[in-house]
Amino acid sequence: MSVFWLCIIVLAIAVVGFVFGRQRALASAGGNSGYLHSLPNYYGWNVFMKVIVPAFGLMAIWLIAQPLVIQNSISGMIPESEIKEGSNIGLVMADVRRTAEGLDNAVAAGAIDEEMVQNARADITDITARLKDAGQVVTSTITRPILRAAQAYRSMTSSANLIMTILVLAVALIAALVASLQSNKAYRARNVVEQGILALLIAAASVAILTTIGIVLSLIFNTVEFFKLYPAIDFFALLEWAPSFSGRGGSSALGILPLLWGTIYISIVALLVAVPIGLFAAIYLSEYATPRVRGIAKPMLEILAGIPTIVYGLFALLTIGPMLVSVFGQDGLGWMGGGRSVMTAGIAMGIMLIPFVSSLSDDIINAVPQSMRDGSYGLGATQSETIRQVVLPAALPGIVGAILLAASRAIGETMIVVMGAGAAARLSLNPFDAMTTVTAKIVSQLTGDSDFASPEALVAFALGITLFVLTLGLNVFALYIVRKYREQYE
Repeated sequence: MSVFWLCIIVLAIAVVGFVFGRQRALASAGGNSGYLHSLPNYYGWNVFMKVIVPAFGLMAIWLIAQPLVIQNSISGMIPESEIKEGSNIGLVMADVRRTAEGLDNAVAAGAIDEEMVQNARADITDITARLKDAGQVVTSTITRPILRAAQAYRSMTSSANLIMTILVLAVALIAALVASLQSNKAYRARNVVEQGILALLIAAASVAILTTIGIVLSLIFNTVEFFKLYPAIDFFALLEWAPSFSGRGGSSALGILPLLWGTIYISIVALLVAVPIGLFAAIYLSEYATPRVRGIAKPMLEILAGIPTIVYGLFALLTIGPMLVSVFGQDGLGWMGGGRSVMTAGIAMGIMLIPFVSSLSDDIINAVPQSMRDGSYGLGATQSETIRQVVLPAALPGIVGAILLAASRAIGETMIVVMGAGAAARLSLNPFDAMTTVTAKIVSQLTGDSDFASPEALVAFALGITLFVLTLGLNVFALYIVRKYREQYE
C-alpha cells in the first residue's frame, strides 16, 4: 500500500474515532454536556490526536530508518569486484536503486513479467534491453551482482512496506480503541488536548533550530571528507581555482581566496548602489513624503523585491552589460573587455537590494518616537538637522541591521552572478573584469556527472560551510552594533 493511501486510512480512523469518542462522552453524561468535565469536542479531539500522533510518528520513523537498514543489508551482497577504481559503495548502491526502480516501473508497464525479474538465471542482456525499450534509465550495463542486489532490494522494500502498513494500522486502531474507552464524563480531555497542542507548538518552534543543526552537520561531515582528500591549507591559502576532473582531482588547485574575493567585491559594489538609494528613499518616505505619495511610492518600490532574480540576471546581461561596454569598453575608455563584469552584476544586485534597505529602514525610522523630533524642533533645529542629528542616530542600530541583512542577501545570490559576472575565478581590483562567487561555484561543482566522492564535488560543501561562517560573522557583528547603540539611546 502506498504511503498516500495509508495516510488517508489513518485519517479516516481518526475521524471515526473523533465522532465515536464525542458520542461516548455525551452518553456517559446522559446526553447533558453540562455534566462533562470538558466540552464534547475535546473528547473527540482527544481520540483524533491519540490516533494521529503515534501512527504518523511510527510511519515517519519507519520511512527514515527503512532505506538505511535495507542499504546496509544490500551493501553486503556487493562483491569488491563491482567497486571500480575511482568509485565507492555509495555509487554502486545508487546503481542498485536505479535498477530496482526501473524493474518496478517496467513490471508495472508490462514490459517485463515478474517471473523474469525474480529469476536469478534470467538473461541480463534481455532485461537491460527491455528496460531501455520501456524508457527506464538505468546503468549502462547491468551485471549479475547488481541484478541480484536489485532483486533483493525490491523484495526487502516490498516486505518492509507491508510490515509498516500492518503496524501503522494496528497502532491507529489500538489507539482509537483505548482513547475511546477513556471518553467518560470525568475524563479531563481538555487538559490532555491543550497539552498536546502545546507540544505541537513546541515542535513547530523547534523545526527552524533542528533544520539549522541538520544543515550545519551535513556541511561539516562532507567538509571533513573533502579535507581527507584535499589539504585544508591549500584550500584556504592557494590563490588559484583550477579544478581538474581527471584522476579524482589529484592535479586540482582548489583555492577559495579568488572566490571569496569575487563574492566580497560584487557584494560591496551592490551595497554601494543599494544603501545610499535605499536609505535616501526611506528618509524621504518617512520624513518628507505626504501620505498620498507614500501610499503610492512605497508599494511601487517594494515591487522590486518580488521580481525573480533570473529577471535581474537577464537585465544585467542584456541592458546593464551593453550599457557599460558602450562607456568603458573598447569604443570608450577601453577598461572593459565584455559585458560580464563585477560592475554589471553589482549594479543589478544593488537594484534588487534597494527594497530590502529602504523598506526596513523606513519602518525603523518611523519607530523613532515623535517626542524626540518635537524636542529637537523646540530647540530650534530645522527638519534636516533633526533628521541628521536625532532621527538617524536613534535609528542607527536598525539601519545597520537592514544593511547587513542586505549584505547577507548579496553574498548568497547566485543567478545574477552567473549571468552578469561570468565564471572566471580571479584576484583583480578592476571592477570591469569578469569574476565569480562562492555560490556560483557551488552550483557549478554539483552540476554534471562528476564522481560525488571526488574533491571537485565535495568541495561544494567546504565552500558552503565557509559561506555559512561568513554570514554568521556578519550577523554577530550586526548584533554587536545593535546592542552597543541601543544602550546609548535607551
